[in-house]
Amino acid sequence: MYENSYPQKRFEKTMNFLKDVVEPGTSILDLGVANPLSEIMQAEGYQVENTKGEDLDHDFSSVVQSKVEVVTAFEIFEHLLAPYNVLREITANRLVASVPLKLWFAPAYRSKTDMWDRHYHEFEPWQFDWLLEKSGWEIKKSAKWTHPVNRLGLRPILRRFTPRYYIIYAERK
Repeated sequence: MYENSYPQKRFEKTMNFLKDVVEPGTSILDLGVANPLSEIMQAEGYQVENTKGEDLDHDFSSVVQSKVEVVTAFEIFEHLLAPYNVLREITANRLVASVPLKLWFAPAYRSKTDMWDRHYHEFEPWQFDWLLEKSGWEIKKSAKWTHPVNRLGLRPILRRFTPRYYIIYAERK
């Protein structure tokens, strides 16, 4: 239905992965405020609620009080100072999460206009795997994909071959 209308390659890859591991109709808590991806999930039949923009480094109430089957976190953990804490507090037994990968040829993302829009972490896959394991999760499936840009230069060429995003499906140990 949305196959040709995703605003980004990332949304298409994310939705294909989600559909493969979580059946439509499932109740989901999507970490972060409502966004185009959570709207796509709802349109695809998932029962989605979002957190309200609270600082998930300090306030876990939405995560602890939620009675959903699955928690999703798409490009959220890199913005937290301590993602371990919220990962430990999740009460659902299933997690689908994606993070941007650290690129050796580019600095971590930092907004020049928004002091809060920063990546405190850009992970290597083993680091994210370890974080999940330490916080009580067992990865059942994972995937990576690139994020090419239409520009000239060495970095754009490297982006065509170097994975930028990492997504996992995990279950509580």
